[in-house]
Amino acid sequence: MDDQKIKDIVILGGGTAGWITAAYLGKALGPSTRIVLLEAPEVPKIGVGEATIPNLQTALFDFLGVPEEEWMRECNASFKMAVRFVNWRTPGPGVPQPRYDNGESDHFYHIFGQLPLHDDLPLSHYWTQRRLTGQSKEPFDYACYKEPPILDAKLAPRWPDGRRATNYAWHFDAHLVADYLRRFATERLHVQHVQGLMQEPVLDERGFITALKTKDGRLLTGDLFIDCSGFRSLLINKAMEEPFVDMSDHLLCDSAVATSVPHDDDAHGVEPYTSAIAMKAGWTWKIPMLTRFGSGYVYSSKFAGEDEAAADFCRLWDLDRDKVQLNSIRFRVGRNRRAWVKNCVGIGLASCFVEPLESTGIYFSYAAVYQLVKHFPDKNFDQVLLDRFNHEVETMFDDTRDFIQAHYYVSPRTDTPFWKANKELSLADGILEKIAMYRAGLPVGVAPSDAQGYYHNFEEEFRNFWTNSNYYCIFAGLGLLPDRPLPMLAHRQQALQDVDKVFAEVQREQQELTKGLPTNVDYLRLLHGRK
Repeated sequence: MDDQKIKDIVILGGGTAGWITAAYLGKALGPSTRIVLLEAPEVPKIGVGEATIPNLQTALFDFLGVPEEEWMRECNASFKMAVRFVNWRTPGPGVPQPRYDNGESDHFYHIFGQLPLHDDLPLSHYWTQRRLTGQSKEPFDYACYKEPPILDAKLAPRWPDGRRATNYAWHFDAHLVADYLRRFATERLHVQHVQGLMQEPVLDERGFITALKTKDGRLLTGDLFIDCSGFRSLLINKAMEEPFVDMSDHLLCDSAVATSVPHDDDAHGVEPYTSAIAMKAGWTWKIPMLTRFGSGYVYSSKFAGEDEAAADFCRLWDLDRDKVQLNSIRFRVGRNRRAWVKNCVGIGLASCFVEPLESTGIYFSYAAVYQLVKHFPDKNFDQVLLDRFNHEVETMFDDTRDFIQAHYYVSPRTDTPFWKANKELSLADGILEKIAMYRAGLPVGVAPSDAQGYYHNFEEEFRNFWTNSNYYCIFAGLGLLPDRPLPMLAHRQQALQDVDKVFAEVQREQQELTKGLPTNVDYLRLLHGRK
C-alpha cells in the first residue's frame, strides 16, 4: 500500500493560489509528503488589493493554526463587513458617491451579518410584506440588519476590547499575503521553494506528467502536479490539453485597469467595506486599507477601449493619467472543462476565473484545495475521486457565475450599450429558478445554520455559499421586489403583529453599536501598532 502513496507533489506557480495550496497541503499531508513549489520571479503577479469572504479565517488560517491578528499585521489587512454597491440603479457616469433618485440614495449593502429569523422565517419576508402593503419604505438592508449605520459611520466590527460585534471578512495586500504564506509554508511546513522558469513538462506514455524541466536544467519529479500558473495555465490547458470553457456569453467584462491610490486616513477614515461603483462599461472596485486603497475598473472590451477605460478610471479618482502607473489586465472568463485531469490539478486562475464582484477569487483557491484534500488520491488516481472533485469545482464556479450575472441582469440600468447588452444575455436555469422563487415570495438558498451566522463546517458552507440573505440583499438592493409576500404569512397573523418587536430590536442594536464601537481607522492603527 505504501508504494502507491503520493510522496512527491510539485506546484507550478506562486502568488496567493500557489502558496495557499502549498501551505494547505503541507499542513494536511504532513512531513511524509515532499512538496516543491516552482516559481518564476520574472513573471508578474496580478493584484493591487484583495478582498475576501467571511470564512477565510475558519476555512484557511484556523486550519493552518494562524491567529487572525498575526496574519493581519503581516499583510496590512483591514476589515470588510459588506460590499457597498454604488449607482447600480441610476443612469450616469461613474462617480464615487451615490446619486439620488426620487430622494433615495442609490447605494445598498451586501452584508455579511446574520439575517434575523422570526417564527422560523427570515426577516426578509416580513420586510417584503410591509413594503408591498405600503407599511414601510425603508430599504431592505437598513430595516433588517444591524450593520448599515456602522458602515455609514466607518466603524470597526470589533469592540474596543477585541470582541466581535458582527461578522466580517478582510481586505489586504495580495502580494503580502502570498509572501506571508510563502514564509509560513517554507519555514514551518518544510515546503521547498525553487525559483526558476519552467521550460517544459515531461510526460510519460500515458500522458501523465512525471517532471517539470526548468530553463536552467533542473528536473523536478513528482507524483501529483498542481497548476497555479495563472491565466497561462501551462499544465492543465497546455500540457494536458484540457479545453477551457469560455463563458463570455454570461459575463461581458473581460479586462481591467488597476492601481493603488494614496489615502488620507485622518481626513476620511477607512471604510469597513468594499465598494463596487457602477461605470459606463462595467464597475470599479475600491478596497480600503491603512494609508491607501486598491482600485480597478473591470470593463468589457466590447464597449470600451483601454485608453477610454483608463481615462474614465482616472477621472473617477482625480488621478493624473500621465503620472499614475496602471496595471492593464486582460482575463478569460470561464472554467476548464475539468479542473483535474490525470495527475494534474488546476487551482486559482489556471482553473477558472469570474470577475471579483463578490470577492470570490481567493475563496476559489482554498475551496479547491480543500476539495483536493477531501478527494486526495494514491498513484492509482481512481477516476471516481477525480470526477467528484471536478463536480464540486464545477458547481462552485457555475453557481457563483450565475449569481454575479444576476447583478447585471436585475439592475434597472439601460443607459449605455453595456448595461443594455446585459439584459439580452441568457441566464442559466438555476438562477432563473432562484429569481422565480424570489418573485413568488419563497426563501432562496439555505440560511446559515447557527445563531452566529457561521456554518457548522466548511463542507456545508461550500455547498450553500449563496444564502437567502445574499439574494435578498442584491435583488432588493437593485430594486427588484417579489410579486407578492410569502402566502403562508397570511396564516401567521400573530407573527405579523409581533414582528414589529424584531424590527425595533434591529434598530436598538444599530444604536448600541454606533455609540460603542471605535472607528475603523483607530482600531486598525491599534491592531497594526501604528500611531
